Amino acid sequence: SGFDENYVKEAGEYTPGGFLASAFTDRSFGPTNEDLLWKLQYRIIRELAEKEPCVIVGRCADFILQDRTDCLKVFVHADMKFRADRIVRVYGEREKSPEARLKEKDKRRAAYYRFYTDMKWGDAANYHVALDSGVIGIEKCAKVIESLA
Repeated sequence: SGFDENYVKEAGEYTPGGFLASAFTDRSFGPTNEDLLWKLQYRIIRELAEKEPCVIVGRCADFILQDRTDCLKVFVHADMKFRADRIVRVYGEREKSPEARLKEKDKRRAAYYRFYTDMKWGDAANYHVALDSGVIGIEKCAKVIESLA
């Protein structure tokens, strides 16, 4: 693709610089790197879904595959305390306030989702199933998803 892996990880679900920066980006000179990355992700997700059964986490896949009847669209969520504790425990997060970092990531992810889909990120109407991993656990979420797929 020509994109650095770290760039794809960071820019692949977040509008650059947040909502205001993306709203005022001058696209009159052609598509931005973020737009090119969106088109590439769109194409790859469509190709994967055509080729074989797969699990796609994030990347607006629910929107990209909305016309397919053979997809299960799941939104996994948890309360802030559970998520903050988990990123400290699993990923070794060292920030003073993992909650603040999560809120910022959620804000950027929601802006990206709205920008490219014109829909609200996390809205239950966009998914077949919503699971609270903080209540039922991550392993049970995986088992529920597997049983429904």
